[in-house]
Amino acid sequence: MPANKDIQYTIRGIPPDVDRSLRARARRKGISLNRLLVDELSAAGGVGMETKHRSLKALGGKWLEDEEFDRILSQQRKIDSELWK
Repeated sequence: MPANKDIQYTIRGIPPDVDRSLRARARRKGISLNRLLVDELSAAGGVGMETKHRSLKALGGKWLEDEEFDRILSQQRKIDSELWK
């Protein structure tokens, strides 16, 4: 078998509920069922899994002050001295 030739699988006996679930996931992701299955098999086999590093840079400076949120947090931070005896 040539090294650059893709291998094809035939899988039988897929339960209808599994089929529906897989097809729905592929539809939600906007990819083909085949692409979804290749991705899932690759992940299950631990192949082609690159480490993804994501930057949080875009979130910097986005905090908005919220008085209600601060009030709720301050209530949660109160220490009940009776519980710590």
